[in-house]
Amino acid sequence: MGKASRRQNRAAAAAKPKRQQVPFVERPFEGIVGETELVAMREILPMAKAGVTLRDGTEVLLVTLLPDQIPALRREDGSIVVAMQSRMSSGDASRDIAHAIEEALTIEPGTALLLSDLPEPGNRLQDLLADGTEIVIELTEDFDFWIDPATERTAELTDALREASEAAVPMAGVEGQVSAYWARMGKEFLRWIRPENENELLTALTRLQARRETDLEEGARLIGAFRACGLLVPVWELVPGTEADEVTQPAAEFEERLQAALRVKEPLTPDEKRVRDGLISRQVNLR
Repeated sequence: MGKASRRQNRAAAAAKPKRQQVPFVERPFEGIVGETELVAMREILPMAKAGVTLRDGTEVLLVTLLPDQIPALRREDGSIVVAMQSRMSSGDASRDIAHAIEEALTIEPGTALLLSDLPEPGNRLQDLLADGTEIVIELTEDFDFWIDPATERTAELTDALREASEAAVPMAGVEGQVSAYWARMGKEFLRWIRPENENELLTALTRLQARRETDLEEGARLIGAFRACGLLVPVWELVPGTEADEVTQPAAEFEERLQAALRVKEPLTPDEKRVRDGLISRQVNLR
């Protein structure tokens, strides 16, 4: 390549406007009724779905993930299915989902949305949802939401769906509690996505830990917490073999203890502050 060509290429690159970067948002789904459920779909659930309505009346099906981690697809009937989990991630998960919805509305029915670039600043999910929207999710036992209802169910397709479902981590919601999910990953665990302010929740957990009241029941201990989309997710290792329905009563009793601790406003004692430091040291971050 000659000098003139290189100069022309540099000039063309300089003339091309730079893409704007989406600002980082620590709590991307804040303000949506059902924020913790969206975080669950984004971060920990393998198979779940939730129908939502946009401001213009368009119905959209949010799902945990789609084949090959594509961001969205448009079915033959024109309906839109959007994945909460995909390969591309900017600094704002809410913007990512909104961008996928907007782009999916422009593609032909019967096609998948393929994106090669991260979105630029624009509408967020909060801007697209109809007023009063509340996220209500449904855990599913398979990935049937991958398939257009009009698609013929061949033996090969059925086998593929079964294999994908069998590879997923077994999970179930805890009855009576929001965003508390039992999981079997070799051992049994409870992961509970909490809506409270992180500092307030840590303080309440500290008070309970100092009184040795964070166990769900004997042998079911709090082992730490992680952050997901700006929310704190305490994790308990359950008694080996514990099933999801056996967590219902212990979780309800813990919730009562936690709410009582949240109402306490006195400063932490020096001993409690040391307990808090221990809790913080066992935290990890997911986005």
